[in-house]
Order: sequence, then C-alpha cells, then structure tokens
Amino acid sequence: MPRVSQEQAKLNRQRVVEVASSLFRERGLNGIGVVDIMAAAGLTHGGFYGQFANKDALAAEAFDVAIRAEYEANLNAFIENYLSIGHVHTPGRGCPVAALVNDIGREPSGSALRARFTHAVKGLAGLIADRLPKMSKERRRQRSLVALSTMVGAVVLARGVDDEALADELLKAARSTITG
Repeated sequence: MPRVSQEQAKLNRQRVVEVASSLFRERGLNGIGVVDIMAAAGLTHGGFYGQFANKDALAAEAFDVAIRAEYEANLNAFIENYLSIGHVHTPGRGCPVAALVNDIGREPSGSALRARFTHAVKGLAGLIADRLPKMSKERRRQRSLVALSTMVGAVVLARGVDDEALADELLKAARSTITG
C-alpha cells in the first residue's frame, strides 16, 4: 500500500477532526467510536493512532474546532442564532458547550477535555461581555455569565423536551430575558 504524503496526511487529520467534532456533538463523547468516526471521514481506522494518541486526544482537538465556530457576530445576532430551533435541531453544527456539557461533567477533574471546556466557557462569556454596553468590568462579567447560563440551559432543555411549542417557548423566554 503506498504511503500517504505529508500534505494528504494533514488533510486526512483535519477531516477526521471535523467529522469527530460533528459526531461528538450529535451523539455524545461515548456515543461514537473511533472506527465509526474514521469510516464517516472516509478512512480506515488503522491510521487513527498514527495521528492521535487516543480518542480523548481527538475529542479535545475536535472540541477546540467546534468552539472556534461562528462567534464573530454582534451580540443580538449571536443570541438569535444560538437560541434558535435550528441550533436545537442541529447539535452536530452547533455549540459544543450545549451539546457536550453532560458528557464533560462526567470527565475527571483535570482532564484535557474539562480544561478545554472551561476555557471555552470563559471564552464565550468573554465574547458576550465584550459585546455588552459599557458598564463596570465586574457587572459585564456577571451579565455575560447569566446570559451564557441562560442560553446553554435553554438549548439543553429545548433539546430534551418532546414538545416543539415548549422548546420554542423556552428559547423565546431565554431571548427576552437576555435582550430585555
């Protein structure tokens, strides 16, 4: 079997991380295995350990890719997109904080995933705080933490209920609480 070029190996690794990022958010950290991730990326599982130390290392990298997603919009657009039925129904393309909070909570303290999750929560809170009207730094931080908690909680609850009207009501209530 011919060896893969360094460039192709880099592209393959990127593809695996992107696919894993989506699948972890859709199915949870323990709901998908390495073989399935590699197959979804169009690769055999044999090359996995040449690229990653283990599944946890892939999960940590995949989390980083997911969190870098589109958080560049203004605050109202960010909130509107986050608290949408579209976000609720597409966890594989949505925020990994809302998608993986329960799985991450089961990870041991000090794990790479918990550290990345903590960094992501701080980063998201910071992004929100930076977009809030000028007020004291402490007040902006408090408001951003409340907003983030409300947003993540509303999305998690909306994903959990089997009543579309209630899901929509949860999202609308969160939006009105955050935006005033």
